[in-house]
Formats: sequence, C-alpha cells, structure tokens
Amino acid sequence: MTTGDLFADHSPADDARIALGEAAFVLRGFALSEAPGLIAAVDAIAQQAAFRHMVTPGGFEMSVALTNSGALGWTSDRRGYRYATHDPLTGNPWPPLPDVFLRLAHNAAAEAGFHGFTPDACLINRYVPGARMSLHQDKDEQDYGAPIVSVSLGMPAVFLFGGHRRADRPQRIPLFHGDVVVWGGPDRLRYHGIAPLKDHPHAMLGSQRINLTFRKAG
Repeated sequence: MTTGDLFADHSPADDARIALGEAAFVLRGFALSEAPGLIAAVDAIAQQAAFRHMVTPGGFEMSVALTNSGALGWTSDRRGYRYATHDPLTGNPWPPLPDVFLRLAHNAAAEAGFHGFTPDACLINRYVPGARMSLHQDKDEQDYGAPIVSVSLGMPAVFLFGGHRRADRPQRIPLFHGDVVVWGGPDRLRYHGIAPLKDHPHAMLGSQRINLTFRKAG
C-alpha cells in the first residue's frame, strides 16, 4: 500500500483513539483546538532559535530541520546525540516551553493513561516534501519512566511504529493535522520513524509538517 493509498483510506474523523500497543495510542484530532496557538508559539520560538539541519555522528545532514524549546534541547553533531541546556548556534538557553505546549502535553499524556506528565524538552521538527525520519529509539533521556508525546501539525505523514528490534516490521499509521501519538511504559523504546513525505499542502502550513515531540529528558 502506498502513502497515497493510506491517506485515501483514512480521514481525520476515523477512530478517536487507536491503540498501537499496550501503552501506545493515536489520539485523532486531539490538538486541533490548540493548533493555532501551537503554530504561533513555534513561530515565536523559531525567531529566537532558528530551524537548522543538524549533522549525524556519521557526518550526514538530516533532511528534517529542527529547533527546541524547554530546559533541555536535543542536538546532534559528529560527537554524538545528546541534550544540551543551550543552543549551540547562539550560546543562549533554549526558549522556554510555552503554556500552550505544557497544557497540551499534559492533557494528551493523561488521555493516554500517563497522568502527571510535565515535559522539560520539546524537539520541534519541520518536514518538507521528501523529508523523512529513519527508524530509531528515543533513548537519550536519563530515564524512560515518562511517555513520549508527539503532535502533528500541517501536512499528513505516515508514522512508522515498530517493535523493540530495528528489524521488526513497523505498523504504518497515517497522521493528520492535530493528531497526537503517545507511547510509554512497555512501548517506550519501540522503534519509530516517518516515511518520506508526499506533497499534500495544508491550508494553514502549506507544504510543510511541524512535529512537536515532548519528553522528560532530565
């Protein structure tokens, strides 16, 4: 099944809560009411900490542009992957988490059964057509007790949600503007990624997808 077929067969009105695992869920449209405020907050953050294409430890430039908000920000260079308190481009602390970010992350986590979640990091990824995220685990955090909360804004994408081994065949889940994915507990270290984006422009964001990934990193 192609990416186009996935989008043709699903709509944002499909099941409001889709289980991907024992403690992993897609919350359809959960962020729709907050979307304008989230987008405005992203624009304000990017004025302080610009989007950039980081380099992997292997020397490859990522196709996805990123920036961060919160006490900690995820960074990558030839020395490896890690969290840092300051933006390596400016030397300034990362912009603080806006209230709209904190509120949505807390509420989405609670909706998925993870109560009391307060993130200290939000990785903001910007995808354009052709950009992708290869299968990976989120394991740069100090402990894995808190869930991951991932918010989709803009163009649709195909979320790849695999197993605990890279070789495990991933599920392919279409994500739309306002969808939120939450995973934790026994599913916390599942491999996941994003298939190469097709150009399906969105009314608010055009030919781009913004992804907010909230974590408790420190």
